[in-house]
Amino acid sequence: MSSSSAANQVRASHILIKHQGSRRKASWKDPEGRVINSTTRDSAVSQLKTIREDIVSGNAKFADVASRISDCSSAKRGGDLGPFGRGQMQKPFEEATYALKIGEISDIVDTDSGAHIIMRTG
Repeated sequence: MSSSSAANQVRASHILIKHQGSRRKASWKDPEGRVINSTTRDSAVSQLKTIREDIVSGNAKFADVASRISDCSSAKRGGDLGPFGRGQMQKPFEEATYALKIGEISDIVDTDSGAHIIMRTG
């Protein structure tokens, strides 16, 4: 990878909670989608707000919570998505990540996948 393309990339971790409006209603921890199909967007957002408060206040570590809670397969890496550039993620996710400073955690971000909180790591 050239240094110019690396300079345009960011790195982030996230916690995804899928809900009834998610495009794919299954995940590594809910393969049949039973929980996801009964989770409203409001419930997913409420859970993420509580999780975010716990992380920001120092009562929880982002990676620990992501590995237990996130519906994304990145949970096994503590939510780490690795580096990515523009055009590689859904637009709301990309925009939120690029707007963060390293170490900052987003508010709730909605995508077709579900509701997220994102921590920019690079």
